[in-house]
Amino acid sequence: MRKKAVAVLLAGVMTFGLAAASLTGCGSDSSEGGTENVRLMVWSPQNDQSRDSGEWLQTMCGNFAEDHPEWNITFVYGVADEASAAGQVSQDPEASADVFMYANDTLTTMTDANALAKFGGKYREEIESTNSQEVLDSLIMDGDLYGVPFTTNTWFMYYDKSVFSEEDVKNLDTMLEKGVVSFPFVNSWYLPAFYIGNGCTLFGDGTDESAGVDFSGEKAVDVTNYLIDLKSNPNFRIDDLGSGIAGLRDGSINAMFTGSWDANAIEEILGDNMGVAALPTFTLNGEEKQMMAYAGSKAIGVNPNSKNMVAAIELAVYLGSAEAQRAHYELCGTIPCNTELLADESISSDAVVSAQNDTFNRTSILQPFVSKMSNCWTPVENMGKGIRNGSITHDNAEEQTEGMNDAMNSDGI
Repeated sequence: MRKKAVAVLLAGVMTFGLAAASLTGCGSDSSEGGTENVRLMVWSPQNDQSRDSGEWLQTMCGNFAEDHPEWNITFVYGVADEASAAGQVSQDPEASADVFMYANDTLTTMTDANALAKFGGKYREEIESTNSQEVLDSLIMDGDLYGVPFTTNTWFMYYDKSVFSEEDVKNLDTMLEKGVVSFPFVNSWYLPAFYIGNGCTLFGDGTDESAGVDFSGEKAVDVTNYLIDLKSNPNFRIDDLGSGIAGLRDGSINAMFTGSWDANAIEEILGDNMGVAALPTFTLNGEEKQMMAYAGSKAIGVNPNSKNMVAAIELAVYLGSAEAQRAHYELCGTIPCNTELLADESISSDAVVSAQNDTFNRTSILQPFVSKMSNCWTPVENMGKGIRNGSITHDNAEEQTEGMNDAMNSDGI
């Protein structure tokens, strides 16, 4: 059973509530007795600061302050999740946090606004020594590293072990013969898994904006036709607005696709029967094709406008360290990506950790973070909706697929 560990990590941290100031030292701008007074504004999601999750952020910052007696640190905490941080920081970098957490697919937004510091020298060496190249690649642009990764970000499969065997879950079509499978069909973060699995590409290797999107031709049309049949399969359900978890709860669904954020809820439903696995293959024209998820990472970034750059960089590296990632996992359930921790049996034995990292390493592609990726979401969503409502059929599959590809390659004008 996957349970959050009970960690006693709160000693020595003075807190004054969410999004409020927590002070270590007097917080003035002068130095006393050879100790430099430093003020650091730090943003994270609310869950990382809540009492229910052990006040992970405040605890780690308290530990950091103890480790650095050369600084008299005033911490000011703010709430910003990884998805929204980019918008807030890029709009006004000089007024934003010194250290914050962000999703790697917003990297371009922030670098365009000069809102992300580069990590070099001994800091980059330390980050590179504790992360896989695939994780590092998610935060590198034009050769520069822009953050400290603390978790991978992707989706995978949960299933009821009383319905499906480990062999069954290797292939989606085999699963559909034995039980009911739900999939987020109208969500454009998920649906491309089938197209990419049959050779469709986005911006070459994902970084070449000039290469455009190739969701065209026979390879793409074949997938559209497969999806039309999939939607009509009596053992297939479209997961929308929470219907997947609801179906697991009432027993009408036996497998679904989501990420680590739903692990606790699904375990409460399935208990010991909760199975977790990387993505299955699907059978297209008699051949097995591998579903491929979008994958990325979440990282700790530093504002290049920070008035305390050394302290900010040091804190970011610490918040992404093995020590901090272990506490993040134990207190908040955040899946670590540090290679040292992933080799630890107490962590690697967690089925969710194993599935997420297996998906990242084997059944995913790095989600492109080029600017034109923003043109790709709506056309794919419309494809899923069109198949769901029956307006896209075998008769017009080729036309509709080419229309989707054209729209993905347009600038929306």
